[in-house]
Amino acid sequence: MKETTRRYLIIAVLFAAVFVLVTAKNLRTQKQAENLADSSVVGQGKPVMLELGAHWCVPCKQMTPILNELATEQQVFTVAFVNVETDEATTRKYGIESIPVQIFFGADGTELFRHVGFYPKEDILAKWKELGIE
Repeated sequence: MKETTRRYLIIAVLFAAVFVLVTAKNLRTQKQAENLADSSVVGQGKPVMLELGAHWCVPCKQMTPILNELATEQQVFTVAFVNVETDEATTRKYGIESIPVQIFFGADGTELFRHVGFYPKEDILAKWKELGIE
């Protein structure tokens, strides 16, 4: 095998390995978000931030680490994710037309606030504080 061909082959293998690693990391992150909870947590006696989104959506992907952080850090409110592609009933129930959507619910299930698009963690926490939930 020529030296040039060998170099191209090594470079191709390295690119393929990086692609596989990045894809595997994205799949793990998406699975964590989906496993946070489902819409059945709304109205169960604890405030809830429900995000409705999809795994192909770029802003939804950007929200995934924020959702995971909030889910592990927060004791005051629950964080839930609904995949609009697999849970059409919930998508219709809340009238979702754009994603991602974050809906804040009180402990009794009353909708308190709704935001469409990427929502930084600091703004989410500030909104809960504004709603009297800290």
